[in-house]
Amino acid sequence: MKKDIATLLAEEINLQKNVTDDVLNRTKALIMSAKRASSHYQKESEKCNIGIDTCEGGREKAEAALIEERKLSALWETRAIEFGWKD
Repeated sequence: MKKDIATLLAEEINLQKNVTDDVLNRTKALIMSAKRASSHYQKESEKCNIGIDTCEGGREKAEAALIEERKLSALWETRAIEFGWKD
């Protein structure tokens, strides 16, 4: 069962091609999986950013309301002192 060198080289090239094709297919599958994961995490990140923006907006409103309440309290305290209230 002797084969000439050209046949052996052709078989070797075919084997290398098969291995290369398998590696390429696995690589493509891994790239698609990474793209799906990346897309998922990007969507989750966007949800988180929206939540943070909402929370920050609420904090800013609460801070503004607190400042107004402190001003109003100071005004009432000043009026009360003017009318003789003692701490």
